[in-house]
Amino acid sequence: MPGSKITPPPVTPRRVGLIIPSSNRMVEQEMAHHYPEGVVVHVNRLRMTGAQKVPLAELMPRLTEATGALVDAKCDVVTFHCTANSTDEGADGEKRILETMAKAGAKRVSSTATAIRRALEGLKAHRMVLITPYSQAVTDHEAKFFKAIGIEVLTAVGHGLNGSDAYCSTPPSYWLENTLKVRHPKADIYFLSCANISAFNVIKELERKLECPVISSNQAVVWDQIAQHGLGLAPGARGNCPGRLLACA
Repeated sequence: MPGSKITPPPVTPRRVGLIIPSSNRMVEQEMAHHYPEGVVVHVNRLRMTGAQKVPLAELMPRLTEATGALVDAKCDVVTFHCTANSTDEGADGEKRILETMAKAGAKRVSSTATAIRRALEGLKAHRMVLITPYSQAVTDHEAKFFKAIGIEVLTAVGHGLNGSDAYCSTPPSYWLENTLKVRHPKADIYFLSCANISAFNVIKELERKLECPVISSNQAVVWDQIAQHGLGLAPGARGNCPGRLLACA
């Protein structure tokens, strides 16, 4: 009819799912608002760290259920987001995680280990400085994961923080100061490991001072879900996530 308004069709958001440790208090706070407009984040939690940590085989039934819940929410990609657990049993463990999620019905699947590995490939990085909030023993174990996939770990520093409360309450300035202390002349990547630390706000400054790419677990997962999984976003639609990584296609 003349003068009538045409109502545009509704925009269907793209949806990403994250399966995280129940103790994590950083993912929603740090990650969610860094996704591009039009992407909705759905989070599911599992008790899988600290006193609730179990071998991967025992975790799989819970991972299947958690993935299925995010499939019900119509997520385009689902990521198992826990750095220590996703690297704990090496490449074989990573493969089992991805296969379990795919069998649960997720169209596209990833893990923190997968996202970091893809980030290293995207940045053509081969020599890493690894910084974690974990004990040195856990940090050294994580370093073995990267060595097994062909990354030279030049330095691996665990800060021995006292569990999740300490991880998520440590200010970004701590990671800025302590990463600069382990500058290495041969490094072509610095990795701030752990989904429960706050590092987004210091990535750009670290990259400027170190003259080298810097990645974090949370940043790598945002990039992986957006850039690597065909969410149909316009070129360059990478949200406001910091770092050189986000320039990688």
